[in-house]
Amino acid sequence: MGVDLTTLIADWSWLAGVPPEQRLERLRNAWYDEATGLWDAMSVTYGWEWPRGPHSALFGVYEFPGTLGSYKPHFWAGEAWEKARDHVDAGLRAELDALLGGLIWNGPDFDDEEPDEGYDFFSGSSGLLVAASPQGVRELLATWERVRPRLDELRAPFGEPAVASRFSDFDAFVRLLTDWGEVLAEAARRGWGIAGVNG
Repeated sequence: MGVDLTTLIADWSWLAGVPPEQRLERLRNAWYDEATGLWDAMSVTYGWEWPRGPHSALFGVYEFPGTLGSYKPHFWAGEAWEKARDHVDAGLRAELDALLGGLIWNGPDFDDEEPDEGYDFFSGSSGLLVAASPQGVRELLATWERVRPRLDELRAPFGEPAVASRFSDFDAFVRLLTDWGEVLAEAARRGWGIAGVNG
């Protein structure tokens, strides 16, 4: 069995109504609630799903196309970036380090880094793979907007023999980044944060 990733955006003011150690549980309970209608039929749906019922204005779920809910494509995208980054212009490299480091990649100095404030909001709850506060979302979206027009500059580095990995497909990498851009844009539009959970 692998690690699953369910990406939720949520109203952090609603989550802040309980102590930090209970916030992820509050979000999970709302997500699992049968009243949402999210569990009515087993279907493979990609993109946004919005709950019905009492929590309809509090969170949304994004399913990444082509991942079947697995964290593996995100992990391998981070691994591919780790190999490609030395072949990328320093300015673009710094921007992508910030973007991917805020989402799915541990970065080159992972052991020296402090967790994002998004993780602090949930007080170290287990099962949290991605966390970004509303402010963190806005910053990541601004980074994405600067990176997006330059993505084609990554095509050659991804073609380098030293970069070959399970996820060296440039087009798949760009699709995954674009999907993350959609998540960031919707969360920012609502003033919400992101919680990517295993489960």
